[in-house]
Amino acid sequence: MSAHPSPQLTKDAAPGTPPGGEPGLKAGLKNRHLSMIAIGGVIGAGLFVGSGAGIKAAGPGILISYALAGVLVVLVMRMLGEMAAANPTSGSFSAYADRALGRWAGFTIGWLYWFFWVVVLAVEATAGAAILTDWIPAVPQWAFALIVMALLTATNLSSVGSYGEFEFWFAGIKVVAIAAFIVIGGLAVFGVLPGTDAVGTSNLLDHGGFLPNGFGAVLSGMLLVVFAFMGSEIVTLAAGESEDPEKAVSKATNSVIWRIGVFYLGSILLVVTLLPWDSSAVLKSPYVAVLDTVGIPHAGQVMDVIVLTAVLSCLNSGLYTASRMAFSLGQRGDAPRAFAKVNSRGVPAVAILSSVVFGFIAVIFNYTSPDKVFSFLLNSSGAVALFVWLVICLSQLRMRRIIERETPERLTVKMWLFPYLTWATIGMIAFVIGYMFTDADGRKQMILSVLVGALVLAVALVKQRRDAAAKLSSDKAAVDTTSA
Repeated sequence: MSAHPSPQLTKDAAPGTPPGGEPGLKAGLKNRHLSMIAIGGVIGAGLFVGSGAGIKAAGPGILISYALAGVLVVLVMRMLGEMAAANPTSGSFSAYADRALGRWAGFTIGWLYWFFWVVVLAVEATAGAAILTDWIPAVPQWAFALIVMALLTATNLSSVGSYGEFEFWFAGIKVVAIAAFIVIGGLAVFGVLPGTDAVGTSNLLDHGGFLPNGFGAVLSGMLLVVFAFMGSEIVTLAAGESEDPEKAVSKATNSVIWRIGVFYLGSILLVVTLLPWDSSAVLKSPYVAVLDTVGIPHAGQVMDVIVLTAVLSCLNSGLYTASRMAFSLGQRGDAPRAFAKVNSRGVPAVAILSSVVFGFIAVIFNYTSPDKVFSFLLNSSGAVALFVWLVICLSQLRMRRIIERETPERLTVKMWLFPYLTWATIGMIAFVIGYMFTDADGRKQMILSVLVGALVLAVALVKQRRDAAAKLSSDKAAVDTTSA
């Protein structure tokens, strides 16, 4: 089965130029935008709020869960960075899978990834609307959901630079908030903060031990936290619209270790050190609970502002990411060609509007049918992160050889210990997928995600077959015409 080459980036063509010579995406992202997108991409609302469920499940052992998931992300990002530095493109891993594994692979993972992010749009719009309604009860929640979706749609339609500027400040607020939390929490741990005493290791070891629910809970906790890292790969999609794609990808790939170590492991370590893991306050909002404990006034209100910022950031990036994946699929003929068209500002307007329409339909289902339709959407996209990571690994195995053969000078970022560490990562991801089938909470997500994935794959194979038949017919007609 042969695969056609993915779009190449040259100095003569804008990255992602559609077929037929139409104007392509504009390089409107500055290096500072890419740097902050890379840093902020791993900090979502799930860290501030959702981390409580993981702590409740695994106790202090959740640190091992975050460390294992973090190692997976670091390895996968290194592989993706290798391919993206050699060939920055708006389709990222979908385009690489297209070339390395076949048209069916690029089609399947591209549409699953798009599906994941449009569902995320609904989740985040609802979460943001809930916070705003608490502040202004007179405005209905659905109206706020519509307002935030409309605002960020306008931002993305304006220009890629507008997206980058909004994300720069959104991500900046998140980074400052986490940095401040780590400083305050660190001072409190050692009793330096006024009104606090050194806590030692009592909360880590005295409430049932470091692993109060056994090592199996660590693996269950990993299932809860693994999806929090989805978003790390956004910088490789955005790099295709930056001034210096290779440098941006290389920098983002090299910094992923400290980003995960500081923002996730560092902040979660402070939470479980300062608070008993089985405290009811931890499950509700661990970061607010810590700030309340050390005497920070109005901690809840402050955290609401930070969470709202994280929600808006995720919405902004989610819409950008979904639209660029749709654009790439349109380029390759795996989506309507209209998705690959850009307006005078270099923005794929049709791809953006199509993504936000689906996202808002999902928002409506969240209000009208939360336990049925929306629950299905949520669960059927739940394992997409693992599918994406697995496809990245498999693609890198073949793309390394292709790059070495065709453009070895572009191999500026290399996967460590290739191919052994790549195969080890594939084994780790396969283990997590297998464990999800044995976990009561993960099984439903995995089954529904596999069913949706199988459906998209079936469509991909049928389309590939029809395309091959059409090409064969076209070639035969050309031969007959020449012979005549």
